Amino acid sequence: MSDWFVQQGYGVRFEWGPMGAERLAPDVACLVVVDVLSFTTSVSVAVEAGTRVFPYRWRDERALGFARDKDAELAVGRRAMTPRTPWSLSPAALRKAPFTPRLVLPSPNGSAISAAAGDSTVVAGCLRNATAVGRRLTGQGYGTEQRPVGVIASGERWPDGSLRPALEDLLGAGAVIAALQECGAGPLSPEAAVARGSFGGGPKAAHAVAGCSSGLELVQGGFADDVAIASDVDCSAVVPVLKDGAFTAARL
Repeated sequence: MSDWFVQQGYGVRFEWGPMGAERLAPDVACLVVVDVLSFTTSVSVAVEAGTRVFPYRWRDERALGFARDKDAELAVGRRAMTPRTPWSLSPAALRKAPFTPRLVLPSPNGSAISAAAGDSTVVAGCLRNATAVGRRLTGQGYGTEQRPVGVIASGERWPDGSLRPALEDLLGAGAVIAALQECGAGPLSPEAAVARGSFGGGPKAAHAVAGCSSGLELVQGGFADDVAIASDVDCSAVVPVLKDGAFTAARL
């Protein structure tokens, strides 16, 4: 690891995407994955209902084999849902779908970050549960110089596969970092402090998510309900924690 990337003396750090998670993981005790539209929002909705969610990096035939191995249902793309496959990366669809105890949720962003965590604890954070995440982690002793937290904004992808920083994930990460700081975590790295400053409170964040490019794309594509669910700041007290390969609920 390059010397420039090693930062000492911070309780909370911030980076972008799977590569940021991979580089940060050796230096932190916990990674908070933030993918507001829609991986971690979908995880929070499913876990609230009692479903164990298995993240998976690929959306191809390998995902189907993985789901069979886990005796789980496989979530499909938003537009690929059928009466026989009603589970998808859409939070609104997950709320309407029949309950399943085990679900594989493919995501090249959120799942890839989860897989890059190594031995670190992994938590799914979003606008819906930001305060709950901050309280849970600080209550367990995370967010100190001895047990630092890394908050990872997933971002999106350009057509060439490169990372596209996404406003909704910056806001979600900022909300988590704000909650961590308010609960006594810190000090914040300069990157974390700037991300924290992006979050101006629930109403402003909800408005920005609905109006940003990712939010508008979903709204115009007929998935306004997904944006509304993802923008419902601090409506959930459930903190999904990755354990034995699946996210399960940890409540306050």
